[in-house]
Amino acid sequence: MSDNEFEKSPQSPPQAGATPPSSAEPAPGAAPKAARDDKKHGGWERDVLEKLALFAVKEQRARRRWSIFFRIVILMAIVFGVWMAFTYGKTESEPVGTHTALVEIKGTIDSEGQGSAGVVIPALDKAFAATDSVGVILKINSPGGSPVQAGMINDEITRLRKEYPKKPIYVVVEEMCASGGYYIAAAADSIYVNKASLIGSVGVLMDGFGFTGLMDKLGVERRLLTAGENKSFLDPFSPQSAKQREYAQAMLNEIHQQFIEVVRQGRGTRLKETPETFSGLVWTGSKAVELGLADGYGTVDSVARDVIKAEDVVDYTQTENLSERVLKKFGVAFGAGVAKTLMSSSLPSLR
Repeated sequence: MSDNEFEKSPQSPPQAGATPPSSAEPAPGAAPKAARDDKKHGGWERDVLEKLALFAVKEQRARRRWSIFFRIVILMAIVFGVWMAFTYGKTESEPVGTHTALVEIKGTIDSEGQGSAGVVIPALDKAFAATDSVGVILKINSPGGSPVQAGMINDEITRLRKEYPKKPIYVVVEEMCASGGYYIAAAADSIYVNKASLIGSVGVLMDGFGFTGLMDKLGVERRLLTAGENKSFLDPFSPQSAKQREYAQAMLNEIHQQFIEVVRQGRGTRLKETPETFSGLVWTGSKAVELGLADGYGTVDSVARDVIKAEDVVDYTQTENLSERVLKKFGVAFGAGVAKTLMSSSLPSLR
């Protein structure tokens, strides 16, 4: 075979192991562009992950800060509550020299709260026992309440007047001193009012509800088992018999008579009785002075200054602590209040 034939023959196959040549060469700049695209797509994903991680860290820090904050607040509340509990019942100011002692009854007179005997009596005892107090003012703003609590306070005032005969006690009324409030006031040496104050209401009531008619309309059956024919006395879901009504009225009349005797004993010859004096009517302050239910006009300051002759007034009233105020404000004791209302609705009341 000649040299020319070798030159014209097709190219010999590649040897084993040799890399075959690519069919086409890549265009200039193609590889750098693809790399840039990959970098671009990978970049935004990385940014999102970084932002999510940063947000999670911030949230964790915020939760930690709020947790610390609330722990501090709770700790401060506990410490303050303990401090208030230990200072419960202390007077707002310490006695300094000769002074007039003040005790206040505000609101409904019941077994709990500021009008209860458990709160008022210790304050009165402390006010009378103070060596520098020369007289006591009992400031009353109350529509009345429990005859039991009012009677206990009245009895204590009578006892203290005998134990401390040189320390007078005067009642000062601002807005209202009715029923149970007046039951207490009658034990004082004198009663001072404003011309527009509401005074008196010497009477007793017992209120409640009866649901028997409504139960019949709704088809509700009352299933009550008792041992004793009068055990369901004043049950609002049972019909009231004439015998039970008569018994309840006799009980009210007895308490009313006790109230009348307390007023007569306390007011003495100053009282100008009329057929309506003990009818349960309420009088203005000016009419009360005219009827002998009150002695004159005055305020805490004027009585301390002009009657007791010691114008420095020291308050001995026991006050509620912080926890009780917070519970009442936010209604935590609502359920207890409803239960108390249901239980006390059938009890006699001086209001």
